[in-house]
Amino acid sequence: MKRLILLRHGQSVWNLENRFTGWHDVDLSDKGRDEAIAAGELMHAAGIAPDALYTSVLTRAIRTGFMGLDVLDRLWVPMIKDWRLNERHYGALTGLDKAETAAQYGDEQVHIWRRSFATPPPALDSDDARHPRHDPRYADLDPARLPATESLKDTLARVLPYWESDLVPALERYPTLLIAAHGNSLRALVKHLEGISDEDITGVEIATGDPLVYELGDDFGVERKYSLRENT
Repeated sequence: MKRLILLRHGQSVWNLENRFTGWHDVDLSDKGRDEAIAAGELMHAAGIAPDALYTSVLTRAIRTGFMGLDVLDRLWVPMIKDWRLNERHYGALTGLDKAETAAQYGDEQVHIWRRSFATPPPALDSDDARHPRHDPRYADLDPARLPATESLKDTLARVLPYWESDLVPALERYPTLLIAAHGNSLRALVKHLEGISDEDITGVEIATGDPLVYELGDDFGVERKYSLRENT
């Protein structure tokens, strides 16, 4: 049996400030750090010992995974960071207050940008300082691969090839694999693993700091799924 643990990062500083975050790099809030520690405690209580950690290249996910492993005394396991596990890119909404954005564009339009499967927010101009081409994390990537905005559909289009090229082989090597990432990159994985429709995925939420466990068969099909928080 292979075991995949999906962990959404704890509350970030911009979550606390009610801002659109996306690819902008912010750290965990105090509550987020507590959630990361609690996630480690839940894994410890369940007897889960990850063989490796995969994260995005964003601090809030990296720190969540690191703090969870620290609780488990497993900081020695391999840690792999990849931009393809990043949160969806919120384009020109990045950094904006969510309530103020709703007041400006209307609740319905903001809801479409946030929750629809295929409609992205307005894109950033390439010379905008918020564009990832100006971030040293992505200096080695072809700028054409870097998004100026993304829908969940776009996020799935980068996460799914990474699942097939890197994460499936990783599960062959590391039978218990922890992925610490973001609400939308994890929703993309969940959509694929569970075969959720484009319509139904819009209603799926992944809680912060709650390890979601998938037990997978030899063909990587889901045999069992459960939340560690709900199982306590």
